[in-house]
Amino acid sequence: MLKVEHVTKYYGDFKAVDDLSFEVKEGEIFGLLGVNGAGKTTTFRMIMGLLDYQGGKILLDGKPIDYSVTDKIGFLTEERSLLTKLTVKEQAIFFGALKGMSNKKILEKLDELLERFEISQYKDKKIKELSKGNQQKVQFIMAILNDPKLLILDEPFSGLDPFNIELFKDEILRLSREGSMIIFSSHRMDHVELFCKKLVILVNGKSVISGYIKDIKKDYRKMNIFLKGDIEKEKLLKIGGVLDVIEHADEWEVKIESSDIIEKVFQYVKDRKNITKFMVEEPTLNEIFVAKVGESYEK
Repeated sequence: MLKVEHVTKYYGDFKAVDDLSFEVKEGEIFGLLGVNGAGKTTTFRMIMGLLDYQGGKILLDGKPIDYSVTDKIGFLTEERSLLTKLTVKEQAIFFGALKGMSNKKILEKLDELLERFEISQYKDKKIKELSKGNQQKVQFIMAILNDPKLLILDEPFSGLDPFNIELFKDEILRLSREGSMIIFSSHRMDHVELFCKKLVILVNGKSVISGYIKDIKKDYRKMNIFLKGDIEKEKLLKIGGVLDVIEHADEWEVKIESSDIIEKVFQYVKDRKNITKFMVEEPTLNEIFVAKVGESYEK
């Protein structure tokens, strides 16, 4: 298990991370989210042992993280971090050696992963000769070459088309099933909801939301009703608890303050003609993120 307990990090007088706590269990995919500058990268670097911190502790399986355990960690950075003049094979040998792997093990694992990601033909190609999408595949392969016990993924789908996102998704889920602890960060909330059951959202280095996504959505209370048919927007807005009514291309979205308002809206539409859709949905994680982050900046 990874435990981050009351960790604080200063750069001079600037507090980059403020009393942050969370834990990630084996086989769990955990979301660490925030706007740019929220403290995510600093947190990743502290977990990796690349930065010291001024308060709290970070433990992997009950022990502080130092160079004796970093061989068990994989990190896919948001920025490209490949040596572009090396071939894919040379990059793997270099990276694997840093993780204490033998050449035999490196090449066996590389061949397996290149085949899985459908880029075996690029093994002896220089990184700079590959497309951005294939460079991202190689970068991901480097992050998991050592079968990491803890894997940190920062914007892993950058530059990928939908087909290749599915390849990455399958691999992330495989690693989770095999017991890897995974920290997943993305600005795409729909991607976060694909994988994560638990998350932390940072604003200015401080957690503003944490816990299980299902509980976060329940506590948020607000919901959305999607309607198709002939309705009068102004009459819907007069219903107590209706927050907004938005017209989309072929349907209406009614935002309500809680599930108690569903019946009121239903009573209005049940006598309307041509109502072909009445669907209640939980708020999206993106909606909650925007609302909660906005509230934090206003305080």
